[in-house]
Amino acid sequence: MILERIHGPEDVKALTRGQTELLCRELHTFLLESVAATGGHLASNLGAVELTVAIHRIFDTSRDRLVFDVGHQCYAHKALTGRLGDFPTLRQYGGLSGFPKPTESMHDAFVAGHASNSVSVALGMARARTLLGEDYSVLALIGDGALSGGLAYEGLNNAGASGEPLIVILNDNGMSISRNVGAVSAHLSRLRSEPAYYEFKKNYRRILLTSRAGKAVYGFNHRLKTGIKDMLLPKASLFEDMGFTYIGPVDGHNEEQVEEALKRAKALRRPVLVHVRTVKGKGYPPAEREPGKWHGVGTFCVETGEALRKDGETFSSVFGKALCGLAEEDRRICAITAAMTDGTGLTEFAVRYPDRFFDVGIAEAQAAAMAAGMAKQGLIPVFAVYSTFLQRAYDQLIHDTALSNLHVVFAVDRAGFVGADGETHHGIFDATFLSDIPNMTVLCPASFAELRAMLRRAVFELDGPVAIRYPRGGEEGYADDRSEGAFAALREGSDITLCAYGTMIVPVLEAADLLRQRGVSARVVKANCISPFADADVRRVFSGTKKLIVAEECASVGCVGQRLAAILTEEGTPLEKLYLCNLGKHFPPHGGAKRLREAFRLDAQSIAAKAMEVVT
Repeated sequence: MILERIHGPEDVKALTRGQTELLCRELHTFLLESVAATGGHLASNLGAVELTVAIHRIFDTSRDRLVFDVGHQCYAHKALTGRLGDFPTLRQYGGLSGFPKPTESMHDAFVAGHASNSVSVALGMARARTLLGEDYSVLALIGDGALSGGLAYEGLNNAGASGEPLIVILNDNGMSISRNVGAVSAHLSRLRSEPAYYEFKKNYRRILLTSRAGKAVYGFNHRLKTGIKDMLLPKASLFEDMGFTYIGPVDGHNEEQVEEALKRAKALRRPVLVHVRTVKGKGYPPAEREPGKWHGVGTFCVETGEALRKDGETFSSVFGKALCGLAEEDRRICAITAAMTDGTGLTEFAVRYPDRFFDVGIAEAQAAAMAAGMAKQGLIPVFAVYSTFLQRAYDQLIHDTALSNLHVVFAVDRAGFVGADGETHHGIFDATFLSDIPNMTVLCPASFAELRAMLRRAVFELDGPVAIRYPRGGEEGYADDRSEGAFAALREGSDITLCAYGTMIVPVLEAADLLRQRGVSARVVKANCISPFADADVRRVFSGTKKLIVAEECASVGCVGQRLAAILTEEGTPLEKLYLCNLGKHFPPHGGAKRLREAFRLDAQSIAAKAMEVVT
């Protein structure tokens, strides 16, 4: 096999044309079989194989900077840069990350887990190269989906105007950016990207603009040329107006064509956009037919496409069904997502209520601002968004929503550990930053029943902005509904109080059982609402508590435990002993939630052990 002989990009460059084609076929097979065994991002990676091989034949990513956007399509890159043997550990604790990670390899230029930032980052690298007098290429690889984010256009606008040698590769695998009109399009694109063309264009303009007659001729020819170009390449002008030389469209599954386009782009030494057309899921029919379904997958059978592990009900699916039921009761209810219809459980809502469903693309700030406008005019918008992506709309939470106390419901999915996607996707900050926002109510269901009850309450009973935060996956053994009130005492005890919220209540309850076996009586308190805290509620619930442990899957600064301790101290009932079990100031790595809880001492055994220290 060719692939087994590839230990780095230098081996890719040494291949003959026939060997290169064979390598692409082997990469398709390898990625399919590897992801089937471990789970991961499939369709996007299958679609980027030939493009990735071409990049490594033209550039040296140990020095040249390749900035991925999102990073969902980086698997072939990892396989070609010395990490082929690590794929059995993909997205597992201590194993290969599913995203570009500079600490993992010098070939990974920048962390990439969120969308639309690649051009801006690449421009920063290009400017640094110029200011430091260094010489290397800078590339941004961005998908058409990421172009739905406004930051992408901010980056393109500045990069085009900068004049910096910079190559933006637009991996167009879904949205029709421009029509491929065959040989004419390819010929014009090649002609316009030749360095000689720019030299001729400069001299032509200089000569004609020296006289009145010449200016008239130049103006007529420019209008004629622009009209013909816009007819044949209607969208190329968008990028050219920003200052880019446009090359494309190029068949992204013809490695030789992509390689040729990248050679021309590199030679121009100016801002260039290479438009590459690809097919998500290329080579695997089920993924080609349903690329959304095959974007991120668990383990599956390659032959049948059937999942090897059937997932049951999840918080996301329960949310989606519950919202459909509420929408049937009130036509003011609308659902908003930022390119995460399936992931947030809104597929059924989109089918049943298409006129009240809005997918804004990868544009969370736009979604939050639009929701604020909808609320201001009398609708009840529910924005379903992953916790990690809600960070991208922080200003809209404050300025557009909370400042005017608008009734927007934020369904914050993937709160806490998310597992295999790792640092860029864990929802470990929303509990603190949402709680800091005035007028914001933050609810934390621990079971499906509580999610249904809290969603109804958020939609119909509460005023102002409301966030409901819930984890990825399903229930963890707690299925009760104790959602009434700010706090619920689930167990009574006299030696120590254990407090948690959301599904963290499960290891806390298990810890209380372990403590009882050791002769320690533990009281267990579940927080249903972590903001705002009414001082009277805190005083009532924690009256008599002298020793307290608060367990949270979140960052430490501003956590619930700190705020509870501050209130109790201010009220004149300070604690004798307090221990906060949380993540401190760390970015947890990728890995299963169970393994991560153990690593950060948030599992039942660790909580019980700490409680034994506190009570003695």
